[in-house]
Amino acid sequence: MNDYEVLRVIEFLEQTREPFRKGMALTDDQPIWNITLFLMKSEIRGQTVTVSALAGVTGIPYATSMRLITRMVDAGMIARVPRGKDGKGHVLHPGPEMRGSFRNYARGIKALLARTVGLRGSSEDEEQYYFGGTPLASRPMPPSKLVERRASEALDIRFLLNDDNYFSSMRNMWVDLRSNLASSRDFSLRRLPDLYAEILANAQRPVSSYDVITVNIPWLGELAEQGLLRPVDDMVASKVLEVADFHSVIRSTAEWRKRTYGIPVYCTIGILSARRDLFEQRNIAFPKTFDEVIDAGRRFHQPEQGMYGAVWDGAPGMPIASSFLFFLGACGSPPISLRHGSGGYTSEGMDLSTLVPLVDTDAGRATLDFMQRLLEISPPNALSLAWDQNLSLFLSGSAAMAYCWTMRASRMEYDVQSTVKRRVEYLPQPSGPGGGRVSPIGGFLLAIPANLPEERVEIAAEAIAWMTSEDSMRAHVRNGFPVAPRFSTSADPEAAAGSPIVRFVDGLVKRNLLTTWQRPNIPCYTQIERVLGREIHAALSGGKSHAAALSDASAAIAEVLRQPTVGADRLPVPAQ
Repeated sequence: MNDYEVLRVIEFLEQTREPFRKGMALTDDQPIWNITLFLMKSEIRGQTVTVSALAGVTGIPYATSMRLITRMVDAGMIARVPRGKDGKGHVLHPGPEMRGSFRNYARGIKALLARTVGLRGSSEDEEQYYFGGTPLASRPMPPSKLVERRASEALDIRFLLNDDNYFSSMRNMWVDLRSNLASSRDFSLRRLPDLYAEILANAQRPVSSYDVITVNIPWLGELAEQGLLRPVDDMVASKVLEVADFHSVIRSTAEWRKRTYGIPVYCTIGILSARRDLFEQRNIAFPKTFDEVIDAGRRFHQPEQGMYGAVWDGAPGMPIASSFLFFLGACGSPPISLRHGSGGYTSEGMDLSTLVPLVDTDAGRATLDFMQRLLEISPPNALSLAWDQNLSLFLSGSAAMAYCWTMRASRMEYDVQSTVKRRVEYLPQPSGPGGGRVSPIGGFLLAIPANLPEERVEIAAEAIAWMTSEDSMRAHVRNGFPVAPRFSTSADPEAAAGSPIVRFVDGLVKRNLLTTWQRPNIPCYTQIERVLGREIHAALSGGKSHAAALSDASAAIAEVLRQPTVGADRLPVPAQ
């Protein structure tokens, strides 16, 4: 049971207990109840609790409150922890026994509600469903066929999803105790490298273990070329699946060789997030170039005080390879010799065998030089950090800037433990030498495995249609997830008003600042990524000179490009 569910249980209990308290004023356990709920809520939200603050919520006289709190401290129910370096003050936390007992109580309440409201069987494990925070009236209604088949046939729809906050929310919508559409065992959430490996493993099975899978956008060419995905052009033509409302650049991420292999479920944009309050305090302009990023970062970088100029994805493998490709794009160059068209670079219509690497170039050298300078304003272990680790540093107020994805950046505004709410400026990626301020698109497609039995294809398509519908996306945006791949979603005044990131991304779209060519979805993309993940990390960690790393990377990528398309059974798994 996660922290968000515990908070929902607490809110539910507070609302139901209030009428009882008013009608039965003489309740001896009321002060302990108030103390427990206040401590548990504060612990989850990361809020500091002093003795005087806790005494103020008990509902009894101050002196009596202090005696009660002292007894609970002595009994171990409340933990008293020194505050600050001098240790003169103290803060209060729920003790281990209080935490364990309350979570067990919350789980019991959740199970009771599920059996009462969700009509679940008493034998079902409460961890298989979710006590959600989305009001019932605001949740999109699933297609009636899904509901009917779930009820009449005990039909389970199986999903393979990326392990992030968006897909966790999507799973929760399906397994909400009020919906009866699914249980959590129907969902397998995997971190990116493991997701890739499982897609390949699933393709080798006689029958797919999943009805619907998520595909990272740059993997599409590889998976489609190998015949691992079912084309959905017929479902698009029959309007079972709708794509007309998507931004054209987003819609193109689902296409390979003029065929459609999935539906975009969300897009996420690579951006620079900056602490607006810190920049305003020092009257520093937000950075627009590589040099300005470094100059600003040096102003804020105080590692001895736990404050860093910037955080970014520097861990070996996929994280640092993506960072290099995005910074290379900011210098105006793709990693390979794509054809330049009116909308940027494209591989469409090209003979892929004629491509050559573009990493050992002036743009590549400028990129690696920037990353080396970026280390000077980063945490000392920057080359082992990525994704949620960096985001946690920024959320806790330990960094002035963060290169991140908008989907993760949504936690800055909505995470219960974020200390930077409403203090963040979202910026297009600053430009490098010879480049512009374009921002790379990432995200996922929902696709149907090629080895899914024909009799399950219709139900898989219906699930995809609902998960990518306008109503579903609008619900997710209103709950803090800036997906916005549909025109109708980003144009919704309520959605835009509730999310600064939605407004920001919509502005990038209108200024044509979103691109996909930094990570081209050609069949050998993951092999190129693996090469860069190894060589760029070696250069920045001191294992190789910059010149040697770029030369070796170029030679290895050239060899990859000369090879025929690799069979699915021999596709390499990208390093983490």
